[in-house]
Amino acid sequence: MNKYIERLYNGIIKENPVLILMLGMCPTLAVSTRAANGIGMGLSTMAVLILSNLVISLLRKVIPNEVRLPAYIVIVASLVTVTELLIEAYLPALYDELGIYIPLIVVNCIVLGRAEAYANKHEPFLSVFDGIGMGIGFTLALTLTSLLREVLGSGTAFGFRVLPAGVEPIGMFVQPPGAFLIIAVIIAVQNAIGIKTRQRKLVDSGCDGNCALCSRACDGEGGAK
Repeated sequence: MNKYIERLYNGIIKENPVLILMLGMCPTLAVSTRAANGIGMGLSTMAVLILSNLVISLLRKVIPNEVRLPAYIVIVASLVTVTELLIEAYLPALYDELGIYIPLIVVNCIVLGRAEAYANKHEPFLSVFDGIGMGIGFTLALTLTSLLREVLGSGTAFGFRVLPAGVEPIGMFVQPPGAFLIIAVIIAVQNAIGIKTRQRKLVDSGCDGNCALCSRACDGEGGAK
């Protein structure tokens, strides 16, 4: 797989920041009451991720190791400030909805985590693609969560009524417990698909995955340990 495509795949599927790594849960739980909010927060975070990864990668040989984390925070805070001002100027309705959660991107563990784990060690183009992949993964997870919560909790999707007349939405889904429940269901489905895929691979290799009966797979005689 091309190394740039691998960075996209890694952020969207393999290491999705919300559904796999469980990072950035504060904005995920707080702003995911409407699909539009989810897209807005996701794209804002992606813009900061891409730019911060690029700048930190370019400066990785210049920033002293002893002060790298404070330097990352200064870089990210500057980018978040610019992003916040642009949203306030051109998307005031979204700015009012997201509120304090835009400045909190500064301490979002996804942004700082990618700066420390990847951008600090790799060249700029790869770091940009890493930011794009992580940003898309975060945006998709946030949008899916927001859309399900909006439909179930408000009966709308992107502001348009989708539930049939007479069907009342379940208000719990626009509250924090609803966010936990929706994310848990998404992760459960994802894990179930993953388990089936893993079992299918074992069967294709000549093992049914039952370690109690399959000595080839479990006792080290020519199979997986």
